[in-house]
Amino acid sequence: MATQPRLGINVDHVATVRNARGGAAPDPVRAALLAIEAGADGITAHLREDRRHIRDDDMARLKLEISKPLNFEMAATDEMVRIALGVMPHAACLVPEKREERTTEGGLDVVGGFETLRPSVGRLREAGIRVSMFIEPDEAALRASVALGAPVVELHTGTYCEAVVHGDAAKAASEFERIRSAARIGTALGLEVHAGHGIDFATGETLAGIPEIVEFNIGHFLVGEAIFVGFAESVRLMKVALAAGRARAS
Repeated sequence: MATQPRLGINVDHVATVRNARGGAAPDPVRAALLAIEAGADGITAHLREDRRHIRDDDMARLKLEISKPLNFEMAATDEMVRIALGVMPHAACLVPEKREERTTEGGLDVVGGFETLRPSVGRLREAGIRVSMFIEPDEAALRASVALGAPVVELHTGTYCEAVVHGDAAKAASEFERIRSAARIGTALGLEVHAGHGIDFATGETLAGIPEIVEFNIGHFLVGEAIFVGFAESVRLMKVALAAGRARAS
C-alpha cells in the first residue's frame, strides 16, 4: 500500500483575518494547535517582508507552542535568514516574493537566481534547518535545487488548480502531467517532493494519486472552508481527501 501523504497546514490567512481588524483574534497559533489536534502533520507560515499576515512574534510563538514540525516560508534575503536562524524551524521553504502580489504567483527561479540563492541555502543548511525550494514542476529547476544542496522541493500546483477551477480540461491535464513527471524526476534525483498552492479537496485528492509526493502544504482554501465547517473539520476533510487519492495509487 502506498504511504499516506503528510499534510502541512498553512496558517497565514488566519493572520490575514486578524490583521484586517487589528487586535489578537483570530490567533494563528490557536489555529495551528487545532489543526494538529485534527491530524495535521506540520504547520507552515510565511513571514513576508511587509508582514501582511504572519508577524515575527507569530513565528516565535509557533516554534514554542506547537508539537509538530514548523515550516518557515521565506524569501531568500539576509533579513529572513537572520530571523530563521533565530527561530530555528524544522524547515525553511524558500519562495519568490514580490511586494505587490496578493499571494505567491509561481515558483522560485532557481536556475537564473542560482548564485544569489546559494548563500542563503548554505547558511540555513549549516544551522541544521532543512531547506526546501518552492519551484515550478520543471526538470531544470529540480536539477538546480539538487546542485544548491536542497534536500526538498515543493512543486507549485497553482497553475493546475486554476485550470481545474476554470474548467480548462486540456490545460489541467497538461499541468497534471508536468507535476507527475516532475515528482518522478525529483524522486529519482534523490529529492523529497512536496506540493502546494491553490489546492482544494478535489485537486488534493487527484494530486495525492501521485505517489512520489510525500507532503502537501495547504492553507487558504482550508481557512475559507473553516467559515462553513470549522477549522478542525476542514483539516480532517482534507486528510480524508488525500487518503482517498493515495489509495488509488496503491
